[in-house]
Amino acid sequence: MEGIAEYGPTYASYLGGAERIIYTADPGLIQYVLQKNQKNFGKSRLQTKVLSRFAGKGLLTVEGDYWRQQRRLIQPGFHKEKLSGLVKIMLSVIDEQLDLLEAKFEKQSVVNISEEMMEMAFQIVARSLFSTHTEAQDLRDLSDNITDIQRFVIKQVRQPFKIPWYYLSGQFRSADQTAVHTKKILQEFIDFRRSETGEHHDLLDMLLSARYEDTGEGMTDTQLVDESLIFFSAGHETSANALAWTWYLLAQHPEVITKIKAEINDVLGDRPPGFMDLPNLSYTMQVVQESLRLYPPAWIMDRIALSDDEYEGVKIPKGTMIFPFIYGVHRLPGYWENPDEFNPDRFDKSKMKERPAFSYLPFGGGPRMCIGVNFAYMEMQLVLIQTLRRMSFQLVNKEDVIPQPLITLRAAKGIKMRKV
Repeated sequence: MEGIAEYGPTYASYLGGAERIIYTADPGLIQYVLQKNQKNFGKSRLQTKVLSRFAGKGLLTVEGDYWRQQRRLIQPGFHKEKLSGLVKIMLSVIDEQLDLLEAKFEKQSVVNISEEMMEMAFQIVARSLFSTHTEAQDLRDLSDNITDIQRFVIKQVRQPFKIPWYYLSGQFRSADQTAVHTKKILQEFIDFRRSETGEHHDLLDMLLSARYEDTGEGMTDTQLVDESLIFFSAGHETSANALAWTWYLLAQHPEVITKIKAEINDVLGDRPPGFMDLPNLSYTMQVVQESLRLYPPAWIMDRIALSDDEYEGVKIPKGTMIFPFIYGVHRLPGYWENPDEFNPDRFDKSKMKERPAFSYLPFGGGPRMCIGVNFAYMEMQLVLIQTLRRMSFQLVNKEDVIPQPLITLRAAKGIKMRKV
């Protein structure tokens, strides 16, 4: 935020003294890049080369005609109506993880809620994608492998000058082997599902049943593995960090917890939430939205200009890297009153029309807006509801909670909580 405070919402700098970079928290420019002239702004090498080496060619890493083809194929499976079948699966996982969390609190007074939400989100993604044949060891290997690959990708981003050393020291070879092992596990899940009969109403069923309009054929096994891996990689860490930050905020605002509990009681009573209940739990959704405003997991994006361009006097030469600064947009005083304050009421429906386009984009914007947005919102609502029915948390290490902007926005030292 220092750059914005000194230079304004859009400013340029130079990487290594030569490569021009534009940082922007201007909703108008961000909309221009992500939507109005999005064909001139491609994804950076980080996503198209670095990530795709390990994660394959899924929606997150591909571009052009192939991306459009895959998006059209997969998008219907993430419509709200299709996701309704996942509610029971999610609730089962959440309750299992809360049982484990309560057992942990019986043995120790303080837990790192960041780690607990990481496990919660991973298990939700795993069971939502593969509701059957999810052996514990396979899932543990899958989680560990994805974590190792993400750490290696972060190392390349933060220290690109060491890339030659990563080759010489065998770290690339090790990461490649980890990726191969990960894809083997996913292929085994897919093979097992193909051998089963009946419907399972999970995301794998959706991927298997999807058909291309022109050929009527489904995806190959390689495509199924790549899309599954992307969903695991992009889907669980973002939700986990968002949930951890939400508990961090709620622990400091007990009055908000009281309002959530009152809404749960009014709408649900003692029964479990169903898909049709979620729109009626509007305040709970507002809490989720406000948490994502203050601590968006995807805190920054990156694009590269494919040809010379200009936006309201801002020159954008071909090859310029543009970084839409989501964290900055979400905290601009010109668009948000008391922007650093946690206030779920700002997302009341009566106030939604006051917000300019692209001033709130925790899941990106334009044609490449995250395909899992409805999944994530549903997941976060359900986790909050079920958890607050059983426990709340007291923050232990407020002074040590510092945002760490890596690929996602996480707490550098975790978020320590006591059960209350």
